[in-house]
Amino acid sequence: MITGILVALPEELHTLTKSKIKQGECFAVSENTLIVLSGSGPTNANNAAQSLIDQGATQLISWGCAGALAPYLKAGDLVIPKCVLTKDSLKLATHKAWSEQVIKLIDKSINYHQACLLERDTVISLAQEKNRLYQLTQAIAVDMESAAVAQLAKQAQIPFIAIRSIVDPAKLNLPEAINYAMTDSGVVSIAKLTRYLCRHPGELPGLIILGLHFKAASKTLQYLARQLPQITQTQWSPA
Repeated sequence: MITGILVALPEELHTLTKSKIKQGECFAVSENTLIVLSGSGPTNANNAAQSLIDQGATQLISWGCAGALAPYLKAGDLVIPKCVLTKDSLKLATHKAWSEQVIKLIDKSINYHQACLLERDTVISLAQEKNRLYQLTQAIAVDMESAAVAQLAKQAQIPFIAIRSIVDPAKLNLPEAINYAMTDSGVVSIAKLTRYLCRHPGELPGLIILGLHFKAASKTLQYLARQLPQITQTQWSPA
């Protein structure tokens, strides 16, 4: 039994391990747990999830942050989705029993939510667009990787869950610097970010606020990371 965990960004990876991992590399954090750093986006996620399966993963977790669509979600809230809604409107169920086991491990101080997680292949930056997607789909949060992992797990007939912590509330407009600094490989370039801020210093307050939200999201993920032995100890049968 091997659990494969996909994480998109180095900042999210740090909630799981202090080890440095190259993008696309599978890293064993224990005898029965592999982590891969995918880079953001569905294509990167698909390739990385396939690498996990090729390395022997028999169940998959999509791990990291998500953007809120529902107005009641706060930074640091946890989303353990019942399903993932693809950009093509295909609804993919997560593994119910496995998700419920994770929920039993959550501390009472952490707010968790179960509903649908939406896929998009770009960052949803504007509060107006987040609200539109929420009204259109009723999905409560959005990310760029979980649907690709869910689809691959379905094809391989292996269990899949997602563990996602909210980083940007629905009413928050993300700084343009984030999109500008994103590279083709799906990671944030610090050099590009710095250059952008030099030309647009007015973006700095927004980045500081986002940084504080990410700290809250990371705290939640770090708590769940301490529960990984229990989360990964069972080999679940396909739903």
